[in-house]
Amino acid sequence: MATFDTKAIRNLALLGHGACGKTSLAEAMLYLSGKTDRLGKVTDGNTVCDFDPEEQKRGFSISASLAHVVWKDIKINILDTPGYPDFEGEVRQALRVAGSAVIVVDGKSGIEVGTELAFNAACDAGVPRVFFVNKCDDPDYQFAKSFYELRDKFGTTLCPVFIPCHIGNNVAMIDLISNKAYTYDNSGKRSEIPMSEEMNNMVNQYKDAFNEAIASTSDELMEKYFSGEEITREEATLALHEGIIDGSITPVYCGSAAKMWGVIAMMDAVAESFPRFTAKKVEKLSSGEEIAIDVAGDPAIFVFKTVADPFVGQMSYFKVMSGTIKQDMVLKNATTGTSEKLAHFYTMIGKKQTEVDELCCGDIGMIAKLSDTKTNDTLSLNGSVVYSRIAYPTPYMTQAILPLTAKDESKMSQSIAKMLEEDLTLRYENNKETSQILISGLGDTHLAVLTARMESRFGVKVKLEEPKIAYRERITKRVDVEGKHKKQTGGSGQYGHVKVRFAPAEDEGLTFSVSVVGGAVPKNFYPAVEKGLQDAMAKGKMGYPLVQLAADLYDGSYHDVDSDELSFRLAAQLAYKQCLEQAAPVLLEPVGNLDITVPEALVGTVMGDLNKRRGSVMGMDHAEGRKGYTVVHAIVPKAEIVNYPIDLRAMTKGFGSFDFSVTGYEVVPGNLTAKIAAAQKN
Repeated sequence: MATFDTKAIRNLALLGHGACGKTSLAEAMLYLSGKTDRLGKVTDGNTVCDFDPEEQKRGFSISASLAHVVWKDIKINILDTPGYPDFEGEVRQALRVAGSAVIVVDGKSGIEVGTELAFNAACDAGVPRVFFVNKCDDPDYQFAKSFYELRDKFGTTLCPVFIPCHIGNNVAMIDLISNKAYTYDNSGKRSEIPMSEEMNNMVNQYKDAFNEAIASTSDELMEKYFSGEEITREEATLALHEGIIDGSITPVYCGSAAKMWGVIAMMDAVAESFPRFTAKKVEKLSSGEEIAIDVAGDPAIFVFKTVADPFVGQMSYFKVMSGTIKQDMVLKNATTGTSEKLAHFYTMIGKKQTEVDELCCGDIGMIAKLSDTKTNDTLSLNGSVVYSRIAYPTPYMTQAILPLTAKDESKMSQSIAKMLEEDLTLRYENNKETSQILISGLGDTHLAVLTARMESRFGVKVKLEEPKIAYRERITKRVDVEGKHKKQTGGSGQYGHVKVRFAPAEDEGLTFSVSVVGGAVPKNFYPAVEKGLQDAMAKGKMGYPLVQLAADLYDGSYHDVDSDELSFRLAAQLAYKQCLEQAAPVLLEPVGNLDITVPEALVGTVMGDLNKRRGSVMGMDHAEGRKGYTVVHAIVPKAEIVNYPIDLRAMTKGFGSFDFSVTGYEVVPGNLTAKIAAAQKN
């Protein structure tokens, strides 16, 4: 395989709403460049990028996949990302190493939730953006509607570069820079055709938007635009190139990925105008500082993705951030201090691996079986460099995970551990309060995919259940009670007698004190009384742990022969039972701060829903860095938001997001207490 230098490499992330055609666009690029000899279809489950069995079964992308094409002597690394919001972590991984983003738009539907989220994600990542309005072969395709919706939403930086023109039953594509028109055959190859009057009228319709966007890149072009002078093809080409790099222009292309129309023009633009890795000149470090990108410097790589393959082992996807890496080179992990030998590394086209001897700065590859390296790690010559890490969304969709058989139980933890290394948007917790193993993801589909992969990859069958809420109990009254344990078995007996004052306390656990006078209870039995109460607090009147309990041992009695530590421990527990009967215990539930970020138009909907969830709205703020969004601050019981990731997504059409953290416990309303207590007994 030819070695490509940094100047000849482009890293391209394909983003957009689900089913807009990202994977089909990648497939068309692979076919037209000769990397594949057939054009796969998502519906047939035979595309290069959707090679995971779960992707083929479900009919949509789940993971960010890597492929590359060579076009006009330029190597284009394609990162095909999922459009479903449950797999946002995969999008962030791709954007971390991409040089630009192509946001695919369904030309029938126009702007969708995923379109806006993709644009925002690319902006947050500081990646230049390009739109590809797809499906122009569909009878319901409306390029004009899509373009002007995009322009209204994202601003006048949008620049139409490639536009469609319907000629009878055919569609021609017009390049506004060269003012040439093309038609396409069934293999996606194009032929130039003469510009007709109808085509010239179509050009005039978009020429103002084109010139306005091009003119915004420099004062000289702006002067020409306002004076009515024509902007030359050479000036437009240069302005487009520079505008993409600095983000002052967002080009708009069109075509049909399924029929490969317009894809050649898209690849031409990528090769000629999209930024190379060195265009941004510096790369961020985890410290917040910046370091110059040095093509000839010491080698360093950043691992942006990990895949747990049961046959290959751990597969680490990386980008070369500095210098050139070569086989058998030894680099040091800045996080663990471990030295890793780069024995074999590969370029990828879907799941197909091609071993290479070296990769230069800016290129992307995969290396298998690194001993102590995970996603977000940096490997460099001396381990002194740490590149900025990918920030992942916090998972709040939590379910209890249970093995189906004893055999599954023995392998479950190990398989989950491998999946956690692969997917950093998963969380795992062994909750001692509820005696459940909990798994958290970004949505129900995310968790369903996890369980399916555990079975297909590791042979572990599990099921998911709704998690239990960690309720607690607390007494509300001061009471004086006694507990007497007396047992005679024929030989030596058991005797313990205590009198205890119980009261609500401030501290979380047991606050134990002794005010015994006159030796009514010997000092050596005090610890036994305390231990007996601590053990008893594991279960309150309704079956939940008791908290915030003050207990003062103030009296009691003992027997010279029959008293021992066990007797006093049991006596303390009898006193505790009396306390539960008399001290009016109440049920406590975890509550926390819920911060919901939603479009301003949906604030009323969210607040109305919070009232149904027993939430208390504490205030609102404008969302920082997100125009048109509001953050609603509320305090909500945890029990009311178990399915909130799904509910909020449905309520806000996917635009809403939230953060939640438990801050304390509050008393459960009386009308719910009986229901919760009954469920606990069952």
